[in-house]
Amino acid sequence: MKPIAIFRHTPAEGSGYFAEFLNQHGLPWELIRIDEGEHVPHNARDFSGLVFMGGTMSVNDDLPWMQFTLPLIRDAIAHDVPLLGHCLGGQLMSKALGGVVTKNPVKELGWGKVEVADNATAYEWFGDIKSFDSFHWHGETFTLPPGAVHLLSSAHCQNQAFAIGKHLALQCHVEMTEHMIREWCEAGADELAAHASSPAVQSAELMQTEMHDKLPELHRVATQLYRHWLHGLAH
Repeated sequence: MKPIAIFRHTPAEGSGYFAEFLNQHGLPWELIRIDEGEHVPHNARDFSGLVFMGGTMSVNDDLPWMQFTLPLIRDAIAHDVPLLGHCLGGQLMSKALGGVVTKNPVKELGWGKVEVADNATAYEWFGDIKSFDSFHWHGETFTLPPGAVHLLSSAHCQNQAFAIGKHLALQCHVEMTEHMIREWCEAGADELAAHASSPAVQSAELMQTEMHDKLPELHRVATQLYRHWLHGLAH
């Protein structure tokens, strides 16, 4: 089969647990390092699926690679190549498909509960999972583009995920690993300090203390989502 393309926009926000999942299933994948200046492909059909990871930038920033990424997402939709977006990746999907990305009322940084919507599409993706503790690190939020079905919400962000058929966009981070959490806490120390009084922001110490109990469940949720996403892969 053709490889799955994974787009990395920031060195610390790589493929994480998603790559571990693909390796466990023996599926080929290719990392496209946008942060190192690698070019965005023009043809989505060169891949079985397209996966967009997070990043520290905004989709509203005037970045050179953005003018190629948004058309690529639309090309994937047009040719039925499955899309999967994590945080910035979900925002890219929203913007490319007619949604809007704006500032969230508060920054969400750390562990926080998300609730699964009560609809048939949410059940297809999440099965019997009704809520779970996800990891968050965002200051912006997306609207649902035309044709999207709402899947997840949290106390501080209404739109945490949407699906359009076989395509899944997430605002929260289900791809986290222990290494990623430690790295983000170190790199984001100033951001955490600046927003320490927010009810949606945890301390780095608490994030890392809680990850030992919460990561196994998060990986169970991620596995459920990724398995469902695999069903739509182009071969």
